[in-house]
Amino acid sequence: MSMHSDPRHNNAPAALEAKPRSVIATQLRLRLGPHRATGAVMPSSPSIVANDQLPEIPVVDVGPDFPLETLNAERDRARLLIDGATHGVPHVVLKGLDAISRRWLVKQNNPYLPEADSLAQLMDRPGGHFLSVNYEWGCTVAVGPSPDGRSARLLRTLDWFTPGLGRYAIAARVAGRAGPFATMTWPGFTGALQTMAPGRFSAALNQAPLRRLGGGIFALDWIANKARVWTMPHLPPLHLLRKVMETAPDYATARRILRDTPISTPATFSLAGLAPDETCVIERTETHAHVIDGAACVTNHWQGLDHGGHSRGIDSEARLACISQVGPVELDPAFPWLKRPVLNDLTRLAMVADATLGRLVAQGYEDGKPATRPLELSMPRNAAGSVAAE
Repeated sequence: MSMHSDPRHNNAPAALEAKPRSVIATQLRLRLGPHRATGAVMPSSPSIVANDQLPEIPVVDVGPDFPLETLNAERDRARLLIDGATHGVPHVVLKGLDAISRRWLVKQNNPYLPEADSLAQLMDRPGGHFLSVNYEWGCTVAVGPSPDGRSARLLRTLDWFTPGLGRYAIAARVAGRAGPFATMTWPGFTGALQTMAPGRFSAALNQAPLRRLGGGIFALDWIANKARVWTMPHLPPLHLLRKVMETAPDYATARRILRDTPISTPATFSLAGLAPDETCVIERTETHAHVIDGAACVTNHWQGLDHGGHSRGIDSEARLACISQVGPVELDPAFPWLKRPVLNDLTRLAMVADATLGRLVAQGYEDGKPATRPLELSMPRNAAGSVAAE
């Protein structure tokens, strides 16, 4: 499959304007809270204006091997991303993390290991295996009926430590086995975090709270949880969501797989099907699930499964309260619902998706401000059941 034909996408993306913060510095800011860490007063509703000077989000048409195809199509973008993600980390440390990550993939007989090997070989720097399995983020999701009550809709923000993930996001239109789907992703990323399959469903993945396995001290709890993952023989949640997008023919099947399949670490899945009542949030441990059916919202703390653990991201409870008041939303590229604290310094992506219409809108963010132009993507089904891209 070939890359989108717009010639502007053939140019290498410009480097980030500011020097990227190290992961340690960013986590320190997150633990302290942005107000206390900077002394600044954050605006309650920053201006969200589409800037014609901002770059567009590339759209790449790919087959089932979409991580390899997106990497080949956007190699410079991938290098900038991995350099930002590993800023300040010595190569010898990254090589060690790669070795540990690959051994874990081998240990769990991960079906995407050959792909991860190929991706790591194509990159001319370490960190590929580690970034294929590591994730540290906070997200906000709501699922519910569309304003006209004719379909189900998913709205989503992705918050992540790594700078550049908003500026260098891409949209991959994937020719999957169970039908086509679109995923907002990055070149070479092996998992799925936010997706829309026209005529089937839309889905998103949130990180779950951090268990208190190290005595309640965040750093020790983090280490203890990583050690626990090593013992798990199951798929990572981001690979399970990819498998669902590739294989599930409908909402009911996707709900059952996401509810019942063992995973390597706790997570929360959000799902919006076709009918306005086909929506749910699935809170998961490795082997247990709590399902919230109907219109629902989720951030990064438990609502029904368990009340223990450290919530993730910036002010998870306040984000949930804010998104719960939004109600049905239009497919509006201005994102009028996107306000603080749902929008914050770590927000990298905003998206609204409707699988019945086969449409999504998305925009990249950096430091609480737009980093790309809004993307409006349509994948309507024709009479033969295939997808006509617009």
